[in-house]
Amino acid sequence: MNKKDAERITTQYLKPIFGFALKRCKSLQDAEDLAQEIVLKAFHTLITRNDLENYDKFIWTIAHNALSNYYRDNASNFIGVPIEEIADVLSDNNTDISYNLVMQETIERLQSEIAYLTKLQRRIIILYYYESKKQSEIAKELSIPIGTVKWHLFKAKEELKRGMDTVRTSGELKFNPIRFAICGTSGSVGSKGGNGNFFRSALSQNIEYVVLREAKTVGEIADALGVSPVYVESEAEYLEEYGFLTKRGDKYLCNILLDEPSSELNELHDEMYEKAARIFANELYDELLNSRILENEKILGGYKNEITLTHDNQRDTNFMLWALIPYIAAVSGKSTMNTEVSFEKAATIRPDGGHNICYASVLAPKVKPPKYFDSILNFCGPCWNSYKGLTLWQVDSEWSNRRVGDTYRLDARRDLTLLSHWADGTELSEEEYAYLIERGYLKVVGNTNGIFKAGCECVWIEGDETVKALVAIGDKIKERHSAEFNKIKRPYIKAVLDSTPKQLRAMQKYSMQFIFFSDGWFMLYCLKELVNSGKLKLPTEKQKQSLSTVIIHSKYDSK
Repeated sequence: MNKKDAERITTQYLKPIFGFALKRCKSLQDAEDLAQEIVLKAFHTLITRNDLENYDKFIWTIAHNALSNYYRDNASNFIGVPIEEIADVLSDNNTDISYNLVMQETIERLQSEIAYLTKLQRRIIILYYYESKKQSEIAKELSIPIGTVKWHLFKAKEELKRGMDTVRTSGELKFNPIRFAICGTSGSVGSKGGNGNFFRSALSQNIEYVVLREAKTVGEIADALGVSPVYVESEAEYLEEYGFLTKRGDKYLCNILLDEPSSELNELHDEMYEKAARIFANELYDELLNSRILENEKILGGYKNEITLTHDNQRDTNFMLWALIPYIAAVSGKSTMNTEVSFEKAATIRPDGGHNICYASVLAPKVKPPKYFDSILNFCGPCWNSYKGLTLWQVDSEWSNRRVGDTYRLDARRDLTLLSHWADGTELSEEEYAYLIERGYLKVVGNTNGIFKAGCECVWIEGDETVKALVAIGDKIKERHSAEFNKIKRPYIKAVLDSTPKQLRAMQKYSMQFIFFSDGWFMLYCLKELVNSGKLKLPTEKQKQSLSTVIIHSKYDSK
């Protein structure tokens, strides 16, 4: 092609080329330089070729390639590209491939920033730019005024520009997330089971951890975790719905008793429980045996051998102590207990019917765990349920079978219903007897269709007076050592409360009230003290289903 024709063709595109460059460059000077580069490349190519059929496609191919080079040379400034330009690229399948490749980094960054918008703004942006819907259509679909759509589009563009200009950094949790070492429930569970069921994913656990000491927005949580805010948003809403997070404005704050103890705090923990358990467990063991209360005919069950049709064999004192020591440790000494914070003030009522405190613990890699930490992972309870004059009290431990699960409340209700019928003399079916035997409550001899006898496999206490006599032994020990026990636990309680975030103080204070009372750690340490000293003998395999189970039969008036 001759120079005159080449000049004529390029002159026709001068204004469109400059407009193209001006729209896409970060400054007027850059736009002028880019436009000049496009025109010169087009002119020099035209005078060397005579086979071009589509000048428009030729000119704009050169323009896009030149723009690609501009973006590549100024990669750190891609964030200045207008959202309309990116939207065009995202929705245009015919856009030049090389141009798309250069724009990919910016597109991904923009998509990431869209995730940081509010749910409504994000929906409007997607409908408008990705689905190419008119503002009036969006307003109708979302049931909001068109003015609201326009305002959110404007604000969304502002937020996107601000976000694109922001350097977002992720913390260590992105590649090294925390894990709950323990997650449990203090109080009653709901239809969804224990609180551990809500925290089976790393995302939910790490969300709680990020907002433990400072309220954060969804975007701030996402930045800390290095994930998309879209996933954080839905998970945070779910956790807030069930009371595991609280919301303050647009920020979330932890509402579970999440501890991250230091090695020093764990040492205080071990020292406290070892001292108290050494005193209480040994004195309780000795007084239960010396008082001969275990020979009381109203304390049943725990026989050494099979019962017969004519008599019950000698009861197994060791087996009875496995139930009564943790039971008395948990329920005795109420007169010495601090009850400043009520359960209602500390606990959360959850939509599934649960009314409880969720507690969890994070153990840092270099932190020395508490003594018997592996044992507490297998400890559950105390659990207690009542029905028509019967109370079932039970703990699971490393020495027993696992009996407490998500369906425990329903299972316990069925157990107590059948046991109450049996206690009242109501005839049970062979299947019902088999069920109670399997659950570790009863043992039988004979056949239900013929000569038959059933007895208790677990520890069964008849009457409130017998219970009071047992608990009184623990009461006296705790009252006798009340000042000493308070002195033992004071340093630990202070250290724990000092490390507890303000919003969780009431919850933590309530929990601290139960140290040396209905306290799984205290019961565990008492049992360990007696097992290690040889006073308590390990249960047999056959006893594990009935171990540490107490059934109390009180007077019941149906009226």
